[in-house]
Amino acid sequence: KATMTTTTPTTLDATKLENDQKQVKIKMGGETPQKADINANATPQDPSDPWALPVLEDQGVKWSELTAGGKVQRVVLGLAKAVCLLGLLYLFICSLDFLSSAFRLVGGKTAGKVMSQNEVLKNPVVGLMIGVLSTVLVQSSSTSSSIIITMVGANLIQVRDAIPIIMGANIGTSVTNTIVSLMQSSERNEFRRAFAAATVHDMFNWLTVIVLLPLEAAFGVLYHLTSAIMNSTNWTTNKNANKDFLQVLTKPFTSLIIQLDKKVIEKVAIGDETYYNHSLIKRCCNMTGDGCAKNCKFALASLDWQDSFVGLLLLGISLLTLCVCLILMVKLLHSMLRGRIAVVIKTTVNAEYRFPFSVLVGYIAIFLGCIMTILVQSSSIFTSALTPLAGIGVISLERIYPLTLGSNIGTTTTGILAALAADSSRIKYTLQISFCHLFFNILGILMFYPLPFTRIPIQLAKILGNTTAKYRWFSVLYLICMFLLFPAAVFGLSMAGMVVFMVVLIPILVIILVVIVVNILQRKVPHVLPERLRNWLWLPEWMRSLDPLDRVIAAVVNRCGCCRRLCPPQTAHDASAMPTMREVSSQMNFIESRRSSCPSDSQSDLQAFENSAFNWTKDKQNGGATFITQL
Repeated sequence: KATMTTTTPTTLDATKLENDQKQVKIKMGGETPQKADINANATPQDPSDPWALPVLEDQGVKWSELTAGGKVQRVVLGLAKAVCLLGLLYLFICSLDFLSSAFRLVGGKTAGKVMSQNEVLKNPVVGLMIGVLSTVLVQSSSTSSSIIITMVGANLIQVRDAIPIIMGANIGTSVTNTIVSLMQSSERNEFRRAFAAATVHDMFNWLTVIVLLPLEAAFGVLYHLTSAIMNSTNWTTNKNANKDFLQVLTKPFTSLIIQLDKKVIEKVAIGDETYYNHSLIKRCCNMTGDGCAKNCKFALASLDWQDSFVGLLLLGISLLTLCVCLILMVKLLHSMLRGRIAVVIKTTVNAEYRFPFSVLVGYIAIFLGCIMTILVQSSSIFTSALTPLAGIGVISLERIYPLTLGSNIGTTTTGILAALAADSSRIKYTLQISFCHLFFNILGILMFYPLPFTRIPIQLAKILGNTTAKYRWFSVLYLICMFLLFPAAVFGLSMAGMVVFMVVLIPILVIILVVIVVNILQRKVPHVLPERLRNWLWLPEWMRSLDPLDRVIAAVVNRCGCCRRLCPPQTAHDASAMPTMREVSSQMNFIESRRSSCPSDSQSDLQAFENSAFNWTKDKQNGGATFITQL
């Protein structure tokens, strides 16, 4: 019997055995079969790190392999793309200028009136929030800081009371690039990187304020430091100190659309009631004693509307232009980053250098960010231009951070130039408040950059980026709460009196501090906490998770026909679609799959890649038994 059953395997059996061995090799993590290569030129990202930048490869034909016609075509196409990119960048910068003008028309006078509340400004926290609100309303920290310097020069506010407003202006300037990051919300990982790149500016400013504002209120650190500098040198007025760099290029175009009289906001801020009813729109370009000798000519000059309505119209135009330019820029950059330039960027911008060059690279980036911001005269423009680059993976968040710090320093030069143009009797005080702005940013860099473990803003920005990747609506909620509701609520409480303000604010701050401390202990040393405090599961779900709010928003979206067509109501967020979680908790993911939102393109490609590589659709039911049998 043994002899009869033991037979030599046929050729067909040998082939089947070989195929089975290959299948075992695949399931154990061997080489992926040829059919799984859905894109031979694309390299999928590392699923274990959602912050890993996409691998940029030279996917084009080598120059030596091109024909003469092909070389000419590549050169012409490259030049055309470069020209188009510069043109889109120019329109992008002009749209930011229009956005600033629109917000000035809508809320510029309100910002001036708020700043004229001298008694309220005695409270440093209120001054901080007024700085945030005024910068959001005029969409320019340079404008709000210039208003503050003008008020100091007119002796309407003291230097020490103006310091918290300058801090708030520093926070409010990051609202522009946060708005810009929303334009990349269609692709989840791009949105994660873009939103983190935008909010790393916020996190740095808020952390610096949290440290320096109490020190300033208690000891006057910035005030005494700048006083020592001012008393050591004699300063003179320079009326020609205000120099325009980027506006020399953009003003010829922007002046064809709208022209504003910036002095109106400054006059309202210093309490000149004759300007309360003046229009911000510049109607006359040559005013003489007999009246207007020459009317200004621009596209919106013929509209006999109120400033607020013209501002709303301009706001819509600027946002539309901003969206179109940003979308086209991102698509153009995607097409340009497929050739040799992709390899160059990877080996230079995001390269990791050895010590001590690794230390110098960050400070060189700070210097470059400062110089570029001085040239464009706006930190908002510079950081807004970096945001889409971070989204598509050209620049990492670790490189964005020092560039942003440099832009914070560069934007202070506008205030210094404005201070130099003040009256000689007040130049000492105007320069002092502008130097307070400068040293506020320098001290912040010294606290949150030199040592790697002090770069807390990067970690906080990544937390916000992961949250927006999971709940995309969180970005809009963050924008509204951080720059509008929270400052407005604090300002409203201050109007109710100091007692009400402190009774409400102190318990909230204590609760926030306790939650932060408990969270740190839960991560580092959970054994020192009572067993109940080692996690937050004992709290109601709405107090420890965004899922309840997410379900409400998903229900609202499901009732909206347009929203349902744009994004089928599968899930409300994509936490279950993260690559690192799919294999570990697949049962939970399949149960919650009815609540996930439409997945991004990259995640769909990743799922197709995995399904093809592991033959998941065929072996999902009997994969475990097949694997054990074949092994």
